[in-house]
Order: sequence, then structure tokens, then C-alpha cells
Amino acid sequence: MARVRVEAEVRPTEDVERVKKAILNVFMPDIIHVEDLGGGYQLVVAESYSLRGLVKLHEKLRMERILDAARSYMLRGIDRGLLVFKLNKQAAFVGRVSLVDLDAEAPLGPIVFTIEHSDPRAVVDWLAPPTKMGRPIYENPMPED
Repeated sequence: MARVRVEAEVRPTEDVERVKKAILNVFMPDIIHVEDLGGGYQLVVAESYSLRGLVKLHEKLRMERILDAARSYMLRGIDRGLLVFKLNKQAAFVGRVSLVDLDAEAPLGPIVFTIEHSDPRAVVDWLAPPTKMGRPIYENPMPED
């Protein structure tokens, strides 16, 4: 069974609807809600109980031609049945994909993807397969949920 959780903090200077739009530009959730963190901060949480929620991201990685960078970055985010990676919230708002270093903080906070799957490597192979001269060597089907 797969589970995808996407979170983005909404700082006091940001609009919650704009943060939701940033997430929805790169992810298709089954549910999305807002949690109050106090002090003017909120957290937008979007979840999907299938990898199908990642189809927009799958397509955008190919459109942006960043498969090699995304693959290298995502492989570093695998740990015991989890795949974690971050995207720049401002780039996602305008429909672009920009990866944020796992240890770095984006000025307005990143969009954090946490994917639970029995084979996170297969998820990476589907999202960002190996390439030759910028083109996928092969296209894997979406892994089973």
C-alpha cells in the first residue's frame, strides 16, 4: 500500500490559498486540509493513498527536463520504506519544479513530500528513470500500490 503525504507551512505573510495552489500544481491529493500551528502559522496537508497522486509531478519532471538531477536527489531521500524530498514552494506556485536540498531551508519553507511504499526505489525509477543524453533509457510503469 502506498501513501503520499505532502506538507507546506503557511507563514503569517503568506496566503493559504496560494500555498494550496502551489501544492495542487504538482500533486493530485485525495484529501487536503489546513492545520493551525499557532502564532499565525498554518500547515497545508495533502494526502493520496495511491501513487496516482504523483502523476502531475511525473509529467513535470519530464517537461522541465530535470530527470537526472531529480533522480540523484530523490535517491538520497530513501530510508527504510520512505522516500522524502522537497520542492520550492514559489516555483510550484507558477507550475515549475525546483528541488530543495533536504538539509536546506527555503526562504518561505519548502513543500515536503513523504512517500511510504514497500519499494521506494521503484517509485524513484518511475518518477525519474535513468537517462542517456537527457532522455529516459526506459519508462517504468507506475509501481503497484
